[in-house]
Amino acid sequence: MRRLAAVVTGVACLLAVACGGGDARSTATNGSGESTADASSAAPSAPGGPRVVVLGTSLTAGLGLDPDSAWPALVQRIADSQGVSVRIEAAGLSGETSAGALRRASWVLKDPVDLVVLEVGANDGLRGVDPDTTRETLVALIDTVRAVQPRALVALVQMEAPPNLGPDYTTTFRGAYPTAAERTGVRLLPFLLDSVAGVAALNQTDGIHPNEAGSRRVAQTMWRALAPLVAEAADRRSGGTSVAAPARIP
Repeated sequence: MRRLAAVVTGVACLLAVACGGGDARSTATNGSGESTADASSAAPSAPGGPRVVVLGTSLTAGLGLDPDSAWPALVQRIADSQGVSVRIEAAGLSGETSAGALRRASWVLKDPVDLVVLEVGANDGLRGVDPDTTRETLVALIDTVRAVQPRALVALVQMEAPPNLGPDYTTTFRGAYPTAAERTGVRLLPFLLDSVAGVAALNQTDGIHPNEAGSRRVAQTMWRALAPLVAEAADRRSGGTSVAAPARIP
C-alpha cells in the first residue's frame, strides 16, 4: 500500500507541471516549425541493428538532464554493454498531448524504422482530456504509425493520470492504454515511472522529472520490456520473420 501511495503521489506531482517546459540544452525544430526537446537524437551504435524511435514527451527528452542521461540514451548504453546491436533515438517534445503526437508522427517517422515506442498521453491527464478521447487518439496514432511504417513493430507505454481528477477519471484513463493496445494489437509496456514516481531521491528538485538515478531506474524498467521487442525487430530485419500488422479490432 505504501508503494501504491507513493506512485499515486508521484503521478500527481508529475502531471501537475508534468511534461511541460523546455530544455534549452536539447532543442531542435521539426518539420512544422515546432520546438522539440532532443528530437530524434541518435545514439551511436553498431550499424545494421534495428532502428528504434521513441515518440514521447519531456520524459523521453530528459528534461533537466544532459541528453546522454535521458532514459532512451541509457537504454542504448545498456544494450551496448550487452552486445546488442540497436540504434535508439529519442523524439521527445515537452508539453505534448497525444493529439500533438498524432500530428507530428508522420514527420518524425519519415525514415525507415524497425520499432516505434509511444510514450504519450501524460499531458492529456494534466489537461483533463476526456479519457475516451485519449483512447481514440492513441488508436489513431497507432494507425498512423502503421500507415507510415507498415513493417515496424509498435509498443505503447502505459501512462497515468493525476488523482486530483477523481478515481473515476484516473481509472478510465488508465484503462485507455490496454484498451487501445488490445484494439490495435500492439505491445503494452509498463508504466514509465514505475518505482520512480513519488520517490524523492529519484526525482529532480521539481519533484516531477526523474534525476539521473531515477532515469537509470526508468531505463532498467524499459529495457526489460524492450529487449524482447528489439530481438524480434532484429530477427525481422534480418529476414528471419515476416509478420503482417495484427488486425485492428474496431
